[in-house]
Amino acid sequence: MLARREFTSRSGRRLSFTSLGFGTAPLGNLYKPIDNAQALQTLQEAWVLGVRYYDTAPLYGLGIGETRLGSFLRERPRDEFILSTKVGRLLQRCAPDAREGIGKFFDVPARRVVYDYSYDGVMRSLDASFERLGLDRVDVLLCHDIDIFTHGSADASAQRTKEFLDGGVRALSDLRSQGVVSAIGIGVNEWQVSETVARNSDVDLFLLAGRYTLLEQESLESFLPLCQRKKMGVIVGGHLTPAFSPRAEARRFLQL
Repeated sequence: MLARREFTSRSGRRLSFTSLGFGTAPLGNLYKPIDNAQALQTLQEAWVLGVRYYDTAPLYGLGIGETRLGSFLRERPRDEFILSTKVGRLLQRCAPDAREGIGKFFDVPARRVVYDYSYDGVMRSLDASFERLGLDRVDVLLCHDIDIFTHGSADASAQRTKEFLDGGVRALSDLRSQGVVSAIGIGVNEWQVSETVARNSDVDLFLLAGRYTLLEQESLESFLPLCQRKKMGVIVGGHLTPAFSPRAEARRFLQL
């Protein structure tokens, strides 16, 4: 079985994360389509190996990732796993040629994304996720992608971050205090916006994707020490960055 990492949120709820989690973007037909049987078989293999932390989001397959994960987890004892999903993207029906993620997600519903990090937007997003998951509880709720990579510029990211800090984070805090979720935070691809949120809120944790790896460790300079001081958790996503190819790196060093 996998080792466990214990974390206590500001709500007082103790969460027991396995040291390895399961990210469900590929279950949403990311880069290539897979069928339901293959998705469920993959989840079953992860469960047998001891994985008990599962992360998803409305973006993954425009709802398919949440639907597939929920159908699997509904058959498992609810207190045996940790589930996180994300808010900030509302999915709306649209024409097939106007859908989100053409060339990235395959064989998915025709849905366009409406970004909404406001108080009401967070609540609507979670309600829709509950319907897709078919579950009654989400353990960790994360604001998704208020970074430059997603919104295209520093100004746009700053505007979305302000929208979240002015409204969305209050919704997350209310959901935590009401016991609807146990822990709150953000899930992004940049440590800088994570640091901004850490300095201006009392969230519990961060899912930081691709920014604490063997090759990239700038987050050690200020962000990670800040989290340590404020007792905020960090879930490291994409730590084996696909940008790193051992064979390519070996050739490069041999040519020096």
